Amino acid sequence: MENITIKEMYTLEESIAGSFLSQFTYPWEALPEIGGFIQKLGNSLSEDEFEKRGENIWISKEATVAPTAFIGENTIICKGAEIRHCAFIRGNAIVGEGAVVGNSTELKNVILFNKVQVPHYNYVGDSILGFKSHMGAGSITSNVKSDKTLVVVKDKDKNYETGLKKFGAMLGDEVEVGCNSVLNPGTVIGKHTNIYPTSMVRGVIPANSIYKKQGEIAEKVIG
Repeated sequence: MENITIKEMYTLEESIAGSFLSQFTYPWEALPEIGGFIQKLGNSLSEDEFEKRGENIWISKEATVAPTAFIGENTIICKGAEIRHCAFIRGNAIVGEGAVVGNSTELKNVILFNKVQVPHYNYVGDSILGFKSHMGAGSITSNVKSDKTLVVVKDKDKNYETGLKKFGAMLGDEVEVGCNSVLNPGTVIGKHTNIYPTSMVRGVIPANSIYKKQGEIAEKVIG
C-alpha cells in the first residue's frame, strides 16, 4: 500500500533526518542505519548550536535536559526539545525540535520527528514517530516477537518481509496513541489516526482513521 511509504507517512521537512529517510521506500528500512547516520550527521553539526558531550552525543544549546536524565551514545537532541526527569535514552536516538521525552521514558534506536511527545512512562524502541505524534501515558512499542522470529508487516492484501528481528512501530504524522496501549512488533499507523486507550495494535492501520479495537476501525471525520 502506498500509504505506508515514507513519502505518504511523514513530512520530511519536520526532521533533521529528513534527507536520510528520503532514500528509503518504507520507514522500517532505515532502522539498521540510524546509528551510522547519527555519527555522520553529528560530526557535521555546528558547534555554535550544538554541544558535544561524551561519546557521540550532540545536544542543542537550546534544549532542556534534566540532570537526572541518562543520555547514551549516538544521540542528537535538537533545539527546544525537553528531556525530563529520569528519561532513559539508551542510544541511537534523534529527538526532534520541540519534542518531549518524559519521566521514565526509554528510547532506543529511534527517530522522533519535531514536536513528538512521549511524555510519561513510554518505551519506544526501533521505531520512527512522525511530526506531532503523541503516545499517551504508559503506551509502548513492543519491538521483538515472543518467538524471536523476523518481523513481518501484515497488511490486508500484502505481507512485507522486513528481515528485522527488532522492529517496534512506525507512526505517521499527528498520530495519537491512547494511554496504556501496546503497539506490537511491525505495527504501522498512517498519519492523522487515533488509537483508543488500552488497545493492542498490530499490522497496518490506515491513515485518517480511529482504531477502537481489533477488527473495529472507523474512518475519521476531519473538519
